[in-house]
Amino acid sequence: MPAARRDSLAFTVVVTVAVVVGALLMLLILALSGAPAIMLLATALAALPVGPVVGVYLWLDRYEPEPKVLLSYALLWGAFVATLAALVVQGVGGFVVGITDTVSLAVVAPLTEEASKGLFLLLLLWWRRAELDGILDGLVYAGLVGVGFAFTENILYLAAAYGGTDGTGPGGVAGVTTIFVIRCIFSPFAHPLFTAFTGVGLGLAVMSRRRSVRVLAPIGGYLCAVAAHALWNGSTVFGFGSFLLAYAVLMVPAFVGMICLAVWTRKKERQMLMAALDDAAARGLIPATDIGWLVDLRARRIARKHARTEGGAQAAQAMRDYQQAAIELGFLHHRLLRGTAPKDWQARGQHFLTRIQATRPAFAFPGQVVPQR
Repeated sequence: MPAARRDSLAFTVVVTVAVVVGALLMLLILALSGAPAIMLLATALAALPVGPVVGVYLWLDRYEPEPKVLLSYALLWGAFVATLAALVVQGVGGFVVGITDTVSLAVVAPLTEEASKGLFLLLLLWWRRAELDGILDGLVYAGLVGVGFAFTENILYLAAAYGGTDGTGPGGVAGVTTIFVIRCIFSPFAHPLFTAFTGVGLGLAVMSRRRSVRVLAPIGGYLCAVAAHALWNGSTVFGFGSFLLAYAVLMVPAFVGMICLAVWTRKKERQMLMAALDDAAARGLIPATDIGWLVDLRARRIARKHARTEGGAQAAQAMRDYQQAAIELGFLHHRLLRGTAPKDWQARGQHFLTRIQATRPAFAFPGQVVPQR
């Protein structure tokens, strides 16, 4: 079995087992955390911000869409594995060391939670490194892990708020409303934002040819994630005024800055893809006339619609497969030109070329005649 397939299988087995075990244990914890009706209400409220936030990350991921299976794994890891690991480590640490609630909130929680979320990214880097092409991929995977983590954590917070056991409110509907507004409306991006720093660090690492950057960038990203998380959690210790100050001075600027970074990176990806495909076309790997239909998102949609209109569902699927393979080839070619290609770049490149050659005769772009086999 080729090394790439072994690595992919190892990643799938490890993550699947971890998710299944984590899900079973977390469901047990949730079942013991409150009455069924309360847990259903907490789950429904916690789910409300998930769709919009996930949609933002899928929008960012449109240039080179990541495998849906891996994106789903990222969500599930955050929801079950990362939350369970953080609860266990914090619980054991508090029992053995006798850490105070304040220290646990401001120090232990950021360290353990960012580590448990970042572990998924490290596994991805170790076994599925070819799926990480840069900062944007790191942001997307990190963000989805954070979304999953926030979802499960919000269930626990909302259930505790209803029962008045969290020590922050009167309980009942008033307690739930307060926590819902703070966590689900004003800061649904908190955990995705923290973990995004780790994702940026990993993205910088895979883009760099320097060994020092490859080692230090992920560490620096994790430390920035912990620092942001610690400042956020620590602000709650000093009252609602400090929380609002941290929100205005830390969270909002950091969130806006991360959005700007994501949009800028997305724009750079288009420029990079254009340059890489131009070079690939010069080498005879793809037709130069196809490039415009690949680098522009609107043009991609028009091409797929045209293929469906002219050739039906089969042509539309061939167009979709061709676009995906050509885009993947473009990103791989870019990494090859930079000197950061994965070890199996030849096998991956041949795989993409085989898909391109198999699908290209089945459709035509607007203004073209269907190629003959």
